[in-house]
Amino acid sequence: MSNRGDAADRHVPVLRDRIVDLLAPALQADDAVCVDGTLGMGGHAEAILEACPGARLIGMDRDEEALALAGERLSRFGDRFVAVHAVFDEITTVLAEHAEGTARGILFDLGVSSLQLDEPDRGFAYRHDAPLDMRMDQSTGKTAADVLNTYSHAELARILRTYGEERFAGRIASAIVREREKAPFETSARLVDLVRTAVPAASQRTGGHPAKRTFQALRIEVNAELAVWERAVSSAIAVLAPGGRIAVLSYHSLEDRITKQALAAGARSRSPVGMPVELPEHAAYLRLLTRGAEAPGEPEQLLNPRSASARLRAAERLVPTAARVS
Repeated sequence: MSNRGDAADRHVPVLRDRIVDLLAPALQADDAVCVDGTLGMGGHAEAILEACPGARLIGMDRDEEALALAGERLSRFGDRFVAVHAVFDEITTVLAEHAEGTARGILFDLGVSSLQLDEPDRGFAYRHDAPLDMRMDQSTGKTAADVLNTYSHAELARILRTYGEERFAGRIASAIVREREKAPFETSARLVDLVRTAVPAASQRTGGHPAKRTFQALRIEVNAELAVWERAVSSAIAVLAPGGRIAVLSYHSLEDRITKQALAAGARSRSPVGMPVELPEHAAYLRLLTRGAEAPGEPEQLLNPRSASARLRAAERLVPTAARVS
């Protein structure tokens, strides 16, 4: 466990007040259940519990250290808060175990957390030399070092290009394969130096740190983030009670695209053209609450630079799942 301060001191929740505004109308009834599928250090959860005094909140996270820190922060809410060690695509199972199978509010704050970025030994940050781990749940799964040392050239190039949107994916993959023949990759500094060498100097003058996209791609691959998110958003919409609301913060265009498609599909009628009457199973089952994706304002971005890439989407459930045919 880190001793670098408590959760409230170390985490600035992005778009906190806006998220509370979006979710609170669905959480006014006593015992209304809210799920924070990416609890992190509990900043959003704390704000929701304060604003909705009758609500209960289930906080899910795959990171055991985050759960412990958030648990300390939220202990003052007693049995209104429960922490669950789980990946967010397990939301259906978690709700069946800790509620009655549905929720009135659901929040996801995707991507890497402040805790993970700020802990040098987690290997998420390219500015610290650390073991190449990058697992959000350090108790299971392959590490970033495993990916670098075992994936083929084609696999490495694919994840760098797809998940990192890296223009020089092929060059970086070639350099990785060449260098690992000398010695396996173990720590991040060697990878950062390799990327600096592989990316042309002219391209390093813009776009931020040259290793940023490579580290992002490895993190997404290690944690299967996009595949997990596709399952999770579908499951979350299915377990929303009528009148329930879902809010999603994304920090990457691929995550946001999955969110946009899932919410837009639910907000669109599937009635065939020319049908005189819309059948219930063809009707929209979501109402969009945001116009496109909302971004933090300039004041928040200045106070919290990590918020700059955040995009927020939200929707309200109109009818129960049973009223539709998938």
